[in-house]
Amino acid sequence: WWLYSHTATKPSKMWVNPEEVLQAGALWITERANPYFILQKRKGHGDGGGGLAGLLVGTLDVVLDSSARVAPYRILYETPHSLTYWLIAHGSSRKEITEHWEWLEQNLLQTLSIFENENDITTFVKGKVQGIIAEYNKNHDVKEDDDTDKFKEAICKFRKLFGMPEEEKLVNYYSCSYWKGKVPRQGWLYLSINHICFYSYLLGKEAKLVIRWADITQLEKSATLLLPDAVKVSTRAAEHVFSVFLNVNETFKLMEQLANIAMRQLLDNEGFEQDRSLPKLKRKSPKKVSALKRDLDARAKSERYRALFRLPKDEKLDGHTGCTLWTPFNKTHILGQMFVSTNYICFTSKEETLCSLIIPLREVTIVEKADSSNVLPSPLSISTKNRMTFLFANLKDRDFLVQRISDFLQQTTSKIRFEREIAGSLSSSDDEVRPCLCHCIVPTATQALMTMYRRRSPEEFNPKLAKEYLKEQAWKNHFTEYGQGMCMYRTERTKDLVLQGIPENMRGELWLLFSGAINEMATHPGYYEDLVEKSMGKYNLATEEIERDLHRSLPEHPAFQNEMGIAALRRVLTAYAFRNPNIGYCQAMNIVTSVLLLYAKEEEAFWLLVALCERMLPDYYNTRVVGALVDQGVFEELAREYVPELYDCMQDLGVISTISLSWFLTLFLSVMPFESAVVVVDCFFYEGIKVIFQLALSVLHANIHQLLEAKDDGEAMTVLGRYLDSVTNKDSTLPPIPHLHSLLTDDGEPHPDVDIFKLVRSCYEKFGSIRADVIEQMRFKQRLRVIQTIEDTTKRNVVRTIVTETAFSIDELEELYVLFKAEHLTSCYWGGTGSSNPTDRHDPSLPYLEQYRIDLEQFRGLFSLLFPWAPANSAHSDPLAQRLFRLLDHNGDSLINFREFISGLSILCHGDLTEKLKILYNMHVMPGKCACVRACVRAYVHVCTYSECWAASLTSMFVPTVKKLQAPDYRNYLKLWNRGTKNNLENVKDLPKLNQSQFIELCKTLYNMFSEDAQEQELYHATATVTSLLLEMGEVGKLFCCPTKDPEEEDLEDPGEAKPCEPALVGGAQPGSVYHERVQGEGEGEEEEGEARPHGPGNGDSGGEQLSGMEDIRLEDSSPKDTGTSSSMLISDDETKDDTSMSSYSVLSTGSHELDDKLHCEDIADDTVLVRGGMPHSTSVDKDWAITFEQFLASVLTEQALVLYFEKPVDVAARITNAKNVRKAGRPLLSTSDYEIFLSG
Repeated sequence: WWLYSHTATKPSKMWVNPEEVLQAGALWITERANPYFILQKRKGHGDGGGGLAGLLVGTLDVVLDSSARVAPYRILYETPHSLTYWLIAHGSSRKEITEHWEWLEQNLLQTLSIFENENDITTFVKGKVQGIIAEYNKNHDVKEDDDTDKFKEAICKFRKLFGMPEEEKLVNYYSCSYWKGKVPRQGWLYLSINHICFYSYLLGKEAKLVIRWADITQLEKSATLLLPDAVKVSTRAAEHVFSVFLNVNETFKLMEQLANIAMRQLLDNEGFEQDRSLPKLKRKSPKKVSALKRDLDARAKSERYRALFRLPKDEKLDGHTGCTLWTPFNKTHILGQMFVSTNYICFTSKEETLCSLIIPLREVTIVEKADSSNVLPSPLSISTKNRMTFLFANLKDRDFLVQRISDFLQQTTSKIRFEREIAGSLSSSDDEVRPCLCHCIVPTATQALMTMYRRRSPEEFNPKLAKEYLKEQAWKNHFTEYGQGMCMYRTERTKDLVLQGIPENMRGELWLLFSGAINEMATHPGYYEDLVEKSMGKYNLATEEIERDLHRSLPEHPAFQNEMGIAALRRVLTAYAFRNPNIGYCQAMNIVTSVLLLYAKEEEAFWLLVALCERMLPDYYNTRVVGALVDQGVFEELAREYVPELYDCMQDLGVISTISLSWFLTLFLSVMPFESAVVVVDCFFYEGIKVIFQLALSVLHANIHQLLEAKDDGEAMTVLGRYLDSVTNKDSTLPPIPHLHSLLTDDGEPHPDVDIFKLVRSCYEKFGSIRADVIEQMRFKQRLRVIQTIEDTTKRNVVRTIVTETAFSIDELEELYVLFKAEHLTSCYWGGTGSSNPTDRHDPSLPYLEQYRIDLEQFRGLFSLLFPWAPANSAHSDPLAQRLFRLLDHNGDSLINFREFISGLSILCHGDLTEKLKILYNMHVMPGKCACVRACVRAYVHVCTYSECWAASLTSMFVPTVKKLQAPDYRNYLKLWNRGTKNNLENVKDLPKLNQSQFIELCKTLYNMFSEDAQEQELYHATATVTSLLLEMGEVGKLFCCPTKDPEEEDLEDPGEAKPCEPALVGGAQPGSVYHERVQGEGEGEEEEGEARPHGPGNGDSGGEQLSGMEDIRLEDSSPKDTGTSSSMLISDDETKDDTSMSSYSVLSTGSHELDDKLHCEDIADDTVLVRGGMPHSTSVDKDWAITFEQFLASVLTEQALVLYFEKPVDVAARITNAKNVRKAGRPLLSTSDYEIFLSG
């Protein structure tokens, strides 16, 4: 204890838990040593590289994944009189390791000499290092995680090699080869949440590759004779091939998953967040698998589980195990897998279509272990409320499984009981508080619309009704034998019944069952009614579109020819739009929903629509119908595979893309007769999207000869339209409904009738080999292509919109857009100190120009790289970036879009002198926080204007003061400016005036802009000249205005406060005269007392009357006068009456040269700086001093150096290239290019 308490600790991340090292000298060079410790450096690291031996060592470190590549320095503890060494610290730089070495010498060497036993020394050193690590973890709140030490080393390498911040989470890494040309480079592939990275070091040649997942356009696993297991990663710019994987399937699945996450971010802002509740399924995880990788594996399994059993989106798989299920209908044990999740127990047979089962825990009453026997080893019995019992056997870890199910069952029971209590308390309170408002409950349709509008003629339909009755009996017999409701055994017999057609009065019930919508409806009682009530009477873009399409929804059906059906359709669509504003409403939803309402109750139709939009047809009904476009691509792939002779012809005609959208979005409801299309919907709810692909291929195959003979797309569409019009349902008991969905018709012979049931049977026979998992694989491939195509289209549209507004070329605008978008994405990946939410900055539903926006934090990064005025010093650059950002943020939402960004950059790069100076001037007029000037002063100042000839006299008055600093040709510049800006002079005059605080900041900006410029000193002298000239203008301008006191503010004055005197114009002195006097002494009347006061048009004095050209301008103060600080003031100028006049302020001052003492330029040996002096800071701002933009512009034009600086051309291409290169260098923000390759040596 004594030794620990008297030895200072040095907490650091470089200490490591002592590890035994067998050979201290192998591949290491000893640099420092003492009796107990050795400091070593890895061979090949640092200057010189160690020759050939160093190159070999570096190569071995990379290939063998050695930590020495990241930590080339280490400290070993040497056991006295022994060859045993212990690694106690390592570091990435000499500075780090030297600090640790010095600490050891100062704190431990003397202590270790006290020990006599060598074992005690070793024990003490190891304990001390472990104590330092523990203390560091405690002080820095370092929490233990599930990652192994080996993986933590990989994380350190990843961050160091690629310059990644801690926010970038590494998922896994793999050994592989990267093919650069014809040469493979052996190295390591790092897969993180947002990037795929590769690193190789072979004999002095280093290769780095960084690709954003969001930039990948294609990801596929390829197999060739040369590369049997290769993964090809494609971006817009290049293709990259990786091979020689130990497990290519595992690697590729993870790459697919991470690319999918990135596409989801681009699509709708659903970024990845590590879900801590995901279970760790593997008890013994491989050494190199991270906790994040295990969570991602669990997420992927949960997604497949939900898709297989049509479960709600938030259901998470807890585990699965092999077992057998006793099936009473055929009295056999079926081998399969049991899946257990939070709310469900599911089973699927090993033979895919043999049997499947879904048991909601809300239906379970008893879970018990049955007695084991040779016939039934480790059985488990589960009983449900509808008196069904399910017997599972051959369960591994049965006791553990029963415990997990019991825990979930208890949670489910508690949740149901709690919801009932809440619902009961709410209903009882409603009865007490609102007993008379029961009739105000939102009306909803309590039965399917078909039951109200079914018109039957018994004489005509008796044979069909008899067949319908037989179908109903077949389903009832099926329910008796296989069970009814969610717990029904689903077998081949169930599928056969569906293909024969679901009876009319059972459709709603079975659609709910097969789609899984029944689960969400059962677990959300009252949800739909609440949603309808909240959405009633509210209007937005979605509701407007809904109203427009209501009467276009199945108008031929009598149910939608009156207000009852229309009202139900309106409620369902509006409720869903409010439930899911990301989708809102999309055309085609009305057609599908109207059919749902015919066969299901209103609430059931709503939940069927939820299942359709959010699970069964993902992303179909968003604003860009991404899901339908993805499946269109899948359909093209399937057509190429299954009808290859037709594929090329259809592609040439462009028919596939035309037909597939209408077929898929409405599930054939818009292209087939209604009574036939509902049979397709039956199959869809049972089988999913694959039946739609099968049916579409069957339609093409049935018309293959006619399509091959078609000369154009119109003829091909006519062939398909006539065929689909002829698809009939002879078993339908519905009265004939006029078919309004046909595409194109001609005068030819009508197509022979096609029986819908035969068509469905044939599609299963010919194309039944299409598997759901294959479709999902194809969807992933097409999703990459579709979303990247949408992103490219967005970029082109944005560029096309603004290319006429700027002088940038199309290529430059596209490059800038990529940089702009990359800044947004990087902030989404890694966050930052900014207050804006990434999801607020990206909204795909907005117009193209508004989809990506950046806040001030991201703008600062782009400003320093692209804008020509950005000072090299970030301390000076940040305030200027903030001023420009506020100027460009037209709507004041603290975000700027690409157009606003380009408008500012275009002026600074391509604008003329006046435009550049105007934006510089406006940047300092705007109100905001400044580093030096923080308080605003409220004052109303009366402005006088004077003519251009008087301005010339005023300029001549300044000649003695600034003559030695003037450029000789400033008058020519004035003339040129006058001619060039005559048309825009009125706009220039609208600019507000600059007060003293703002002028000071403007001067500081000018001085900071010129640092590191080749003409730095000359520019500083020119700025000093302009500053002096403007100071005199502001001072002299105060002589010609007479402020008065605002009566309202007069009462606020402190009676004991000394009142300074105000100036007054002498008699009838003309504006051109320089013989004006200041009146010092007592003021004459109330109007001359106190500080500068507002002078309204109706309160003029004699001075104001003489200066008829005066205008009012207002200086607003946002802070108390006694704060002792000052800030910029917002000044607005009314429209002037004299187009050629210049303006000056009439202000109160104690001396005409006061500013000379407060603001002057001091020329130092190597630099010129702006110095504030004179009066104390709290009183250093002259509230009455001001200049106009015309004065600022005219003054700058007098200095050739400044004119040349602002007119200097900007090499935009070089700046863009530099910005991309800076990002490539592994800075905190990553490259904007699709990929990066660094080769050296």
